[in-house]
Amino acid sequence: MSRNWKRLILIGLAVPNVLSGCWAVFAPADWYEDFPGWSPRLVSALPPFNEHLAADAGAGLLATGLLVLIAGLYLRRDMTIIATVGYLAFSLPHAVFHLRHPGDGMSTAENALNVTALWLAVVLAGIVLIDELRRRADS
Repeated sequence: MSRNWKRLILIGLAVPNVLSGCWAVFAPADWYEDFPGWSPRLVSALPPFNEHLAADAGAGLLATGLLVLIAGLYLRRDMTIIATVGYLAFSLPHAVFHLRHPGDGMSTAENALNVTALWLAVVLAGIVLIDELRRRADS
């Protein structure tokens, strides 16, 4: 995989987490009610609201997003491996949860689109991780 593709994938994975994470940390009720900012409302489709949980979820999104963003900017093998493992530690269980628990407030098509987007992020992070693991450490 080229460095440009790797950078594009990592930054593309990072930016939504950083933006969503900041929103949830600083305005958890607004994030819960309105995320992603257009219809369907993804978080409020799985009630009830819990301010502490929403803010903590935001902190996790922000942390994983910043790790992946830094990895995307520096493209060092060690940083990329750590960042993608951390990202997958969050995104894989998240994708599994949404696969197993469709939002009652969402249509079948909306749930399918949401799950597809979540699994696409898992696959892309996995591709970057596998590519890094296959590279020699000294290259």
